[in-house]
Amino acid sequence: MIDRPGLADFLRRRRESLQPEDVGLPRGQRRRTSGLRREEVAVLCHMSTDYYSRLERERGPQPSEQMAAAIAQGLHLTLDERDHLFRLLGHHPPRRGSSSSHVSPGMLRIFDRLDDTPAEIVTELGETLRQTAPAVALLGDAMDYTGNSRIRGWRWFTHPTARDLYPEEDHAFMSRMYTAGLRTVASVHGPDSRAAGLAEELCALSEEFAELWSTHEIGVKPNELKRYVHPEVGLIELNCQTLLDPHQSHRLMVYTAVPGTEDHEKLQMLAVIGAQRLS
Repeated sequence: MIDRPGLADFLRRRRESLQPEDVGLPRGQRRRTSGLRREEVAVLCHMSTDYYSRLERERGPQPSEQMAAAIAQGLHLTLDERDHLFRLLGHHPPRRGSSSSHVSPGMLRIFDRLDDTPAEIVTELGETLRQTAPAVALLGDAMDYTGNSRIRGWRWFTHPTARDLYPEEDHAFMSRMYTAGLRTVASVHGPDSRAAGLAEELCALSEEFAELWSTHEIGVKPNELKRYVHPEVGLIELNCQTLLDPHQSHRLMVYTAVPGTEDHEKLQMLAVIGAQRLS
């Protein structure tokens, strides 16, 4: 059962404890509100202002588990705070661990400051959870996909256009890399894990994957230097730096280029393209 007074108090206190710069929003010159405004939280949670406001006023319908997850992420809750929110809403908290899609507040704070840089947050399976606008301009909008197609390696073996962004001479290595990476995750989490299930499905869908999976290759690491054949800027080579959240097995991947190089100029062009599309 939903605890409306407890929920309203918790939401209000969390909202008032956050500052705009904590969540990547501009402060503005005439701010009188202590913390975030309700309409700002509503945008972060992907819901209407009226819907969110009713929750703080102890009214409205019981949010679904999906809506609860959106509120937890929008308010930058820790895992303990997220679990508390779910209980206030009358739901069982989601399972923790590598399968969780809840990004930690610390990683989100870093991500929110990278709005002019290609950056993304992905799970250990390669499922994209967040992308900056320049990352969308560089890699495409991974948030448009649903189900297993949210996973990069799945798309690599099942979507005909997934390889168009990469030089053809890199395809064989990347196929090995995705296969070996999935085997590593499956070996860590066991035969009943989602990773093992994905491997079984891919073996049935892709002859290439099935052949590579049968070799039992392990330890094929991604290259730090990434190469893309972008439809608007052509070939671009970027360095990829990765920040790992060990508790969630999430990775923040940031793509950079050496200043003064042609690749850096192309990256700046993509940042402009991303900003234009966002606006």
